[in-house]
Amino acid sequence: MSNTSAVFKACVGAIKGSQLIEREGRNDKEFHFQNWFRSRLETLQVNFDSPGRNTYPDFRLVRFAEGFEVKGLAYPGREADYDCNSQVPCGEHNGRQVYYVFGRYPANPDGSRYPVLDLVLCHGSFLNADDTYVHKNRSFRGFGSYGDILVRDRKMYVAPTPFALAEGTAHHRTLIVPDGHQVDADLVEVGRLVRREADQFVVAYSFDLRTNELATAHVRNPNAGREHVFKAYRAEGDPTDAVTLRSKAQVLLGLDATEAGRDDDD
Repeated sequence: MSNTSAVFKACVGAIKGSQLIEREGRNDKEFHFQNWFRSRLETLQVNFDSPGRNTYPDFRLVRFAEGFEVKGLAYPGREADYDCNSQVPCGEHNGRQVYYVFGRYPANPDGSRYPVLDLVLCHGSFLNADDTYVHKNRSFRGFGSYGDILVRDRKMYVAPTPFALAEGTAHHRTLIVPDGHQVDADLVEVGRLVRREADQFVVAYSFDLRTNELATAHVRNPNAGREHVFKAYRAEGDPTDAVTLRSKAQVLLGLDATEAGRDDDD
């Protein structure tokens, strides 16, 4: 049994019912949307472990092998990608199915209460099909004139959001799950999305401390061309505008533009 449909419909119902995000203060830039989502789980009366520092996913259901990672995005603003920090997105983690909840809210609200503008709840495998990678930080000592400075390798991952990957998600409320995933009968299918694995992937990188240049090493992907099929759904009564997958070239162009904008700001 999956709780995904019920959670999605609870989010849609709350948005339609004008259940607002409540920011505790101007410095609350992380937990306001997370708290809004927590209220949806509480409404469903499902038991869950509360988010903690460095826990993944944010909300882990107690009686079900499911969890929800929550990402709030200011709109207009950064929406093409998001910081994964030290956890690469995946669809399964420690035997638990992982779902991502992306919600956009006004970037400059006129108060401490404001609406969720649109929302995508997607299975983690829509963002990344591999669930075998294990992140580890490493370090070495020996840098500097006296050879006693420690260098820490702390990787930061940045992944595209569903708003960047799929046309038709903006200004709507959409559920995206693998083909064959259990969904409630009253959800309306609005799209079939096929993601294909890349021909090559990165297996190593090196950083030249003299030139500040980064180099990557690639190998052929043994699953090159493998297709992962997903279905997009909307709640009954919501608009049925189609959801389609953007081409990889379109996605990369948008991500490059976002990264260039950040470089200009720096």
